[in-house]
Amino acid sequence: MPSCKIPKAARLVRLTAAILLIPVCLGIAQAAQSERAADLCGQAGKIAMELAEISGLRLHHAVPCDFISKEKVNEFLKKRVKEVTSPEELRAEELTLKKFGLVPPDFKLADTTVDLLTEQAAAFYDYDRKKLFITETTSLETQEPVLAHELSHAIADQNFNLSRYIRQGRKSDDGATARLAVMEGQATWLMSEYLARHLGQSLRNAPGLAEKMSQLTTSSGQFPVFDQSPLYLRLTLIFPYTDGMLFQNAVIARDGDEGFTEIFRHAPVSTHQIIHPQAYFDHVEPTFPALPDPHLPSGFKALVGGTLGELDHEVLIEQFAGKKQAGEIAPHWRGSNFELRENRKDSRLVLLYAVEWETEAIAQQYFETYHQAMATKWKNMSVTSESADCISGTGDDGRFELRRKGAIVTSMEGLPPQ
Repeated sequence: MPSCKIPKAARLVRLTAAILLIPVCLGIAQAAQSERAADLCGQAGKIAMELAEISGLRLHHAVPCDFISKEKVNEFLKKRVKEVTSPEELRAEELTLKKFGLVPPDFKLADTTVDLLTEQAAAFYDYDRKKLFITETTSLETQEPVLAHELSHAIADQNFNLSRYIRQGRKSDDGATARLAVMEGQATWLMSEYLARHLGQSLRNAPGLAEKMSQLTTSSGQFPVFDQSPLYLRLTLIFPYTDGMLFQNAVIARDGDEGFTEIFRHAPVSTHQIIHPQAYFDHVEPTFPALPDPHLPSGFKALVGGTLGELDHEVLIEQFAGKKQAGEIAPHWRGSNFELRENRKDSRLVLLYAVEWETEAIAQQYFETYHQAMATKWKNMSVTSESADCISGTGDDGRFELRRKGAIVTSMEGLPPQ
């Protein structure tokens, strides 16, 4: 096994978080917008005080607020991408997504991420400048909810330093996603509770209300970049808000106001814990199944490695086998590893992958599902040997070996000819 250090894969949601966590100098609104900005931002103090009362968190100081144009947001995001990740890291991330068949061969991670976030941006809180920015295109009816969401981030930041919190989770790809779900889930819960209270209701005493308010919907044609993005990008983008909110709701239901601080003091370690809060309460840790040994010749170097969590597997299964199958298999995820090794001289990329499931029966079901995924993501696939727990042959990028041993499924893809 190569001894060089393996960089962690970025994943879209981690890249998104990183973009919004690195210091930059933002452009401010044009003079013609100053009056509107002053009126809207004038509400920030009152809303922030109410959010602090709801959460029990201390509002240490007022949160500065201003407007920003979509053009400036786009410039800001492009600059952030260059600051937080190198071209080689972006290339490794793209190759990972393509190797698993989660994005098409011509997919461009940086360009799509910037376009997607620019389109979706209504407001954001800059964790380093400690300032809230609202885009000039934010509609009147969404301005108050947007302010409530971003001010929730500001209050959490004043109490827990969100920049440090998200960075501490980067030892694990899936763990970093879980931390992002904590941040966005709490902000979404507080925004929803703020709105509910103004309607004489509360998420605390209406169990179905949190479920209803957690559902994010986009009108057809309203967000064309989002609508046309691969399933993986769409689902991982909304996960921190939807599932993160339900996770926060479950913690509050158990711990009351302490739930607002518990999730920062004792962060969840996987998306499995976010999706299944009881796993968080029970301290269920992910496993790390060993990767298969490909016995590669000299010339191969480790390019990137990381973990695929329950969320990643849910998306992968849904993409290749449908939502029903994803719902049956993904909740039984227990742990996963992957690694890409590259021989640039021979233009060959090998994927090593291992995933552990709760039972052998679920592992067998996933073994068959992943076989189906291989046949779908490749244009050409030839099986040379097949049994109940082992399939080998060739695909678009070389030889493959798919195996199941007990509750663990492993795959080697892109192997050189024998």
